[in-house]
Amino acid sequence: MEIIPTTTLDSGLTNNDIAALVEHDRVHTSLYTSPELFDLEIDRIFNKTWVWVAHESEIPDAGSFKSSMVGKQPVIVVRDRKRNINVLLNRCRHRAATVCEHQKGKTNNFVCPYHGWGYGLDGALRGVPHPESYEDTLDKANLGLVKLRTESYGGLVFATFNDDIEPLDTFLGPAKKWIDLFNKQGAGYPVEATTAHKFRFPGNWKIQLENTTDGYHFPIVHKSFLSSVDKQTEDMLNFVDGSGYVEDLGNGHSVMVMIPDLIDLEDNLEADIPDRFLSLAQALRDEGHEEMQVRKIVRAVGGSGFNLNLFPNVACSMAFFRVLQPISVKETEIHHMVITMKGGPVIANQARLRMHEHFQGPMGFGTPDDSEAWERVQRGSGAGEALWIMLNRGLPGETPTEDGLKSDVSAETGMRAAYQKWKDYMTTGEA
Repeated sequence: MEIIPTTTLDSGLTNNDIAALVEHDRVHTSLYTSPELFDLEIDRIFNKTWVWVAHESEIPDAGSFKSSMVGKQPVIVVRDRKRNINVLLNRCRHRAATVCEHQKGKTNNFVCPYHGWGYGLDGALRGVPHPESYEDTLDKANLGLVKLRTESYGGLVFATFNDDIEPLDTFLGPAKKWIDLFNKQGAGYPVEATTAHKFRFPGNWKIQLENTTDGYHFPIVHKSFLSSVDKQTEDMLNFVDGSGYVEDLGNGHSVMVMIPDLIDLEDNLEADIPDRFLSLAQALRDEGHEEMQVRKIVRAVGGSGFNLNLFPNVACSMAFFRVLQPISVKETEIHHMVITMKGGPVIANQARLRMHEHFQGPMGFGTPDDSEAWERVQRGSGAGEALWIMLNRGLPGETPTEDGLKSDVSAETGMRAAYQKWKDYMTTGEA
C-alpha cells in the first residue's frame, strides 16, 4: 500500500499542517473552504477507501446497470451474466470517451460511441472495429474497462480503487448490526431502493456528512415540519429531550438513535398502532394480511428510529438512503433514495412514498430547510477564516462502549468520530 510521505506535499501542506486542523473538540474552518484540502480529500479518502456506489436492488438482473461515482471518477455498476456485480471505470481504453451515458438501464454490453470499441458486462474488451490496422499490437486481454474492487453487505454495494484495503466486513465493523436492523424495514419483503431525489447545494460535503447525526438542529431547523404533523408524531419526534443517544462505531461511522423504541422494528409488535397509521392497518387487514404481519408492515412504513452514518458518503437515514457526492470544495450533490418493500402491499409502499415526499421531497418540509442551513454554514465560513468549527457538544457525558464512544442524542460524537477518521486518512494516506 502506498504511504504518503510526511514531507511537503504538492499542495504546500505537510501532514503535520493537516493534523493541526483537527482537534478532539473542533476543526478548522479551512476544512470547508480550502481547495487544496478538497483535492487531497478526493485522492486520500475517496480514491483510497470503500465508497458506496449502489444498492443491489437497483441492478436486479443480468445486464442491469447504474451509473455512479467514486470520488470524482465516473463508474458503471453492472450485474454480469453470472450475476456477479462489477464496478467499472466509465472510460473507453482507446481514447477515454465514456461508454455509458444513461443513469440506469439494461444492456448486453457497452460500446464506445466514438470508435466502437465493445466491452462485456464484466468489462472485458470483446471487439474492435477494423482490427487489421493494429496487426498483432493490440493486447485485448489487458485493455478491458478498469475494474474496481467490489464488495457488498446487506444489499449495500461498495467499491474502491485500493486493492490493499481491509475487507468491507472489517471496515464496517459494528455498523453491520445497524445495517441489519435498518433492513427490517422490508417487513419480511426485500428492501428496494427506488427513485432518487437529486439536488445540489452550495457547500462542502462534510457539512452534509455532519447533518445526519446532528440531532441538535432538529427542533429548530425543522420547526415547520413538526408543525405539519399530528400531536402524537410531534411528541415522538421531540427526541432531543428523550433517551436517545449518538454512538461512535469506529472507522468514522456513527449512529444517532432518536427513537429507542424503534431500533428493532420487530420488537414489541403488540404496542398500540399510532393514530396516523390506523387507516393503513385496517386497509391491510381488509387485503387479508394476518394481524402480526399488518403490524410489521405498519412499523416498516414508519421507518427505523435511527440514522446510521457510513463514512464517507452514505447514510441509512430512518426511512431512506442519503448519498453525498463531492463536486467541488463549495458544491455537493445529494441523492435521497426512497425505500420500499419489493413485492409488498401497494398501499404500504404508497404510504412510504407520501412520507418521503412530506420530508425529503423537493416540496417537502425537511430537505429545503436542511439545504438552507447547509448553505448558510458555507457562506458563514467565509467570515473569520481563522475561527474554528466547534464540535464539543456532549463531551462531558461521553462514555466508552463496546463499539466506541456514546453520548446523548444531541451530542456531536458522530462528527468527532468522522473527523478523527478524516485526520487518519489525510495524514497517513492509509485506509
